[in-house]
Parts: sequence; C-alpha cells; structure tokens
Amino acid sequence: MAVSSSQRTHYSIVITSFFFFFLLSLVYFSKRSLEPSISFYRHPWPESLSFSSNIPTPTPTPTTTDLSIPPSKHPQPISTIQLPSLPLNQPPDPLPNPIQPAVAPAEDDNPLPETVNREEKQCDLYIGNWVKDDEYPLYRPSSCPYVDEAFNCKDNGRPDVDYTKWRWKPDGCDLPRFNATDFLERLRGRRLLLVGDSMNRNQFESMLCLLREALPNKSRMYETRGNKITKGRGYFIFKFKDYDCTVEFCRSHFLVKEGIRLNSKGQSNPTLLIDRIDKTYSRWKRADILVFNTGHWWTHGKTARGKNYYQEGNYIYPQFDATEAFRRAMKTWGKWIDGHMNPKKKLVFYRGYSAAHFRGGDWDSGGTCKGETEPIASASGAFIDTHPLKMKIVEEVIREMRFPVILLNVTRLTNFRKDGHPSIYRKTATEGRKLSTRRQDCSHWCLPGVPDAWNELIYASLVMKQTPSLRSKR
Repeated sequence: MAVSSSQRTHYSIVITSFFFFFLLSLVYFSKRSLEPSISFYRHPWPESLSFSSNIPTPTPTPTTTDLSIPPSKHPQPISTIQLPSLPLNQPPDPLPNPIQPAVAPAEDDNPLPETVNREEKQCDLYIGNWVKDDEYPLYRPSSCPYVDEAFNCKDNGRPDVDYTKWRWKPDGCDLPRFNATDFLERLRGRRLLLVGDSMNRNQFESMLCLLREALPNKSRMYETRGNKITKGRGYFIFKFKDYDCTVEFCRSHFLVKEGIRLNSKGQSNPTLLIDRIDKTYSRWKRADILVFNTGHWWTHGKTARGKNYYQEGNYIYPQFDATEAFRRAMKTWGKWIDGHMNPKKKLVFYRGYSAAHFRGGDWDSGGTCKGETEPIASASGAFIDTHPLKMKIVEEVIREMRFPVILLNVTRLTNFRKDGHPSIYRKTATEGRKLSTRRQDCSHWCLPGVPDAWNELIYASLVMKQTPSLRSKR
C-alpha cells in the first residue's frame, strides 16, 4: 500500500523527536551514574580535618640493646642466637617459633619471678669481666678424682690459689648461680656428650667435678666400663645412677675424618679428609645434648704446613692452605649436623676457641706463662679484643646452617685469663727433682678454673630459656 507524503513527514518528526529525547536522557543519566566513580578518587574529607586525636600513632617496636664489641673489632657475635627451649627430662616437644635469643635478663631493682620471660632487657653473656668471689671455686682443688694429672695444678705443686677464685660476670646482668642438683634434674634420662680435642676433655672433666658435688653418695657416679680418665683414651661414659643420665666425652681432633696414605717408600702418612665427617659420628647420633669444639690441632706442624696432608674425595693436595681447609672442614661438620640432627630432639652447642698465653715462643718452642697469678686487668686492648680468624669462620658457618647451633663464644673471656694455665705444673714433681721449665702448658687450664665458667654458661643457657613447668617427669 502506498504511503502518502504527509504520513512520511509525520513519521520523520516522530523518529527525530524520539532520538532527540533518547540522547538527552542518555547524557543526563550518564552524568549522574559517573559521579560516584569520579568521587571515589577524591579525598572524602577536607584536608583540614585530622584523625590523629582519635587513632593513636603506632609505637615503634623497641630494639634490643647490643652490648657486644663494635663491628670494627669483631663481627656480630653469634652468642645471642637461637636457643631452643628444649625440655631436658621429658620427651621433647616441637620448638616454639621463632626461637628466642640466648641472652640473660638484665639487672633491675624489682626482679621478676623466674618463670617470667624477660625479653625486654637483655645482655650478651660473653661481654663482661672476671670478678673475685669468695664462694669460689665450686669444688675444692684436689677433691675431684676425675681431674687427670695434666690439669691437677694443686697436686702438681702450684702454690697460689687465687686463680680458682674468679667468677665470670657479664656486663649488665648476672649468670644464675650454678646448681648441680638442678642441672642433673634437667639431664634426667638424657645423654650429654662433649666432642672434640683435649680442650673439650678439659671441659668434660670440669663438668664431672661440678655435677659430682650434688651427690650425697659419690659412688652413685661411675665410668660404665671402669676406665680411668687418661689422655690416651678417647671415649668415656659416666653414669649418674640416681638421675638415669650420662655425661660422655668422645675425642675428635678435627671433627672430620683422619686418614692414612702410603708414600713412595711404602710408609704410611696421615691425611685429613676435609669433606668427610669423623668416624665417631655414630656416637654423636645417640646423644641428646652435644658440645663440639676444634681448633688447637689446626696449628700443629703437619696441619699448618698443609703439604700432602689435606684430602677431598680421593685427591690429596700437594699443598693446601690450612685456613681454607679449616673452613671446608667446618662446612662439612655443619652440613652433617643439618642433615642428621633434629632440633626438636637435640640441643647442640659449639664451644669457641680458647686463648693460649705463651710468652717468648709457642708450646713446642720455649713459650712460657710461668709466674702469672692475676687475669689481665684491662677490659679492652689488643689482646683482650683479639678475635681469631678461626672464630670468624665458625660464626660464618653457623649463620649458614639450618640447625640452631648455640655458640659458646668463650674466646674473649679466656683472653683475660693468663693466670689460669698449668704452666710448669702440668706434671707431678718426682721426689727430689724440680719441675721442668723447658716445656710449659699455656693452652689448657687448671681445674678448678676457667672451664668451670664454660659449664656455667651451658647451665645458664638452659635455665634462662626454661621454666620449672618444663621439667616435669617423664
């Protein structure tokens, strides 16, 4: 059907009007709908308003005061790292996370109960000084049958006694007094093993003497195979019958494996396998608490020279640097600990390098410390602040480990004690003959003496991160 001209005009007007009103409404409603999204990017409040009066400003977390030696003298000490809160007389539970630092509560006028965790005030246990204490020594000289001849200075004729009267005092805090009964309670049902060289045997004998003081009946403590302590034997197990615990020593000069090679003449020569753990490792696995050390044997002739001595795999280096060998050996030890020790079930200490005090030579070249009767008085100085390269290496290795090893950083506190060595009193004088002064011991320590402080630091580490509630019966 044909559409007239007037109808076409009418339709055009209607369509045009429709589009006009449609576009107008689109502009209007689009503006309204866009306004909320635009205002979202504006500041909702006038700039003059402030909410500081209603919302408190967050207080920065206080930082722990570091009382260690400045970095210019020492690297950051590891003595305040990672102390697992291990209950020592019941099956161990998972450790809390994060692990709290091994530090002592600082002194104040209102001491908190022993069970309160005082982390706000802390101090480094290894920065301090030696103070005279009339209550020392913790056991009488010559009273302990487990001190071998080399460390029994009084019986060997040493006339002075002041070297037994010094107590280690950290700056800003006090160590808890050593309580042998409490220590044994914490060891109940467990095995404490010291692994290392003769310096650790020195500490082992100190530990036996300290704990023996808690026993009313001394016969309730004995070596399980009836062995007497001598430097020729490398393994001892002492049983504390009433506490069902043992304190043990395992000799390992280097913590890595000692070997033998045949030279061109068919003769055997020693080697040191710096990539393999020491053969005594199976004994380490059986212990609950371990104290490791090495160091002094790394300065001996063949070790220091490094000629046809250090071995990795099947290769023996014709010449190798002793410091680098020590680093690699410590990394081998660290990897073994990481791979074989469970921090939920084991507690591992590493006891740092102990200072020697030879004058005019070394242990085998006429060095002496005879006549020293007082510690070094100055709290600082070239010798006191000496930090051996070996300790820097140990610290680096421990930092890289996953297992939370506790460093007994005793180097600085032993630096003071030039008076504590056996010197010429390392052997009993033969009747009618004077003690020889040709070779003196200025490395090991008289007992009672300096190693007692190392064991006090182990006890302090246990006490400060545990409460009586952790010491429940099995």
